Amino acid sequence: MYPTATAPLVLNERLPDPAVKIIDKSFEKCRVLTASVERLSQGYSWAEGPVYFGDARCLLWSDIPNSRILRWDEVTGATSVWRQPSNYANGNTRDRQGRLVTAEHGRRVTRTEYDGRVTVLMERFEGKRLSSPNDIVVKSDDSIWFTDMTAGIDGNWNGETGEQELPQRVYRIDAKTGQPAIATDGVVKRPNGLAFSPDEKILYVIESQPGERAIYAFDVIDGAKLANPRMLVKCTKEETPDGFRVDVNGNLWCGWGMGTAEFDGVRVFNPQGQPIGHIGLPERCANVCFGGPKRNRLFMAASHSIYALYVNTQGALGG
Repeated sequence: MYPTATAPLVLNERLPDPAVKIIDKSFEKCRVLTASVERLSQGYSWAEGPVYFGDARCLLWSDIPNSRILRWDEVTGATSVWRQPSNYANGNTRDRQGRLVTAEHGRRVTRTEYDGRVTVLMERFEGKRLSSPNDIVVKSDDSIWFTDMTAGIDGNWNGETGEQELPQRVYRIDAKTGQPAIATDGVVKRPNGLAFSPDEKILYVIESQPGERAIYAFDVIDGAKLANPRMLVKCTKEETPDGFRVDVNGNLWCGWGMGTAEFDGVRVFNPQGQPIGHIGLPERCANVCFGGPKRNRLFMAASHSIYALYVNTQGALGG
C-alpha cells in the first residue's frame, strides 16, 4: 500500500515547476523557483487533516474511510499507521501545549495527551449528539473552534450513517471552563474548513453547501464572538473549497478541486479574497498545513496521496 522507497517521489522534475502557477504577480514572492511538488506517500482512500509535529519531525494525517491516522517520518521518509481505529478522524491540529486535537466523524472532538491517552472534549451540545466534527483550529487563548456538519453521518464512507440531532454549526470550546458555545449558526449552512487570520481578528469559514460554495469571513469580537459575516470568495460550480491554512502574510492556501482537473490542487487567495496562485495536483486536494523546521513547507492531503512543496513564506501560528 505504501511506497517502498524512503525518498520522496518527485511529481514534477522541470524547474521552475509548471504545477506552481502565477495568477497575480504578488504570488511570485511566495514561490521558490528551484522547489518542486513532491509526492511523499500514497495509497489512501481519502486523505485529510494534515498536521506537522516539529519536535518529532513528522506529519500526521487522517485516512477517514479506513478510520486511521497515518504518520510520515521527515527523516526517513517512511510511512506508518499511527492510530487505528481513529473513530473516523478528520481534521487535526495542535494546541499551544503541543497536543494533538482532532475533529472525529465518530461524533466527537478529542485531545491526545502526552502519554497517548485520548480525552473527549465534546460529543454533545445541550444533550444532543454532534453530527460529525470536520475541521478544527486552536486560538492563542487555547480556545478550540471547530465545524460540525453531516458528512460523517450521511453514509458509511466517511463515518457511519446516523441521525442528525443538531444543526450544522461552528462551535467554540472555552479553554478555562471547557464549556462549548455556538460560534455561528445559520450564516454558513454547511461549514467545513476554518482558520484564523494571523492577528486572530478574523475567522474564515468554508461554506460547502452545494450551489452556495464560498469562503466567509467573520470579525472576532472580544476573542470569543463572531460578527459582521461577509462572503470573501464566491466559488463557481466547478470549484469545491475544503480545508485551508493561512500564512504569516494573511494569504489563504485552500484545498481545491473536484470539478475539473483544471481546479484540482491548492488555490491561494490574498486577504482581500483575490486569487493569486495555484498549485496543480493530479488529485483533488482536501486540506493543507505548513510544516518543516522553518514552517515553510506546504503539506497537501490530496485524495489518495500526500504532497509537499517548499514555499517562500511561513504558516501562521495555530494551524
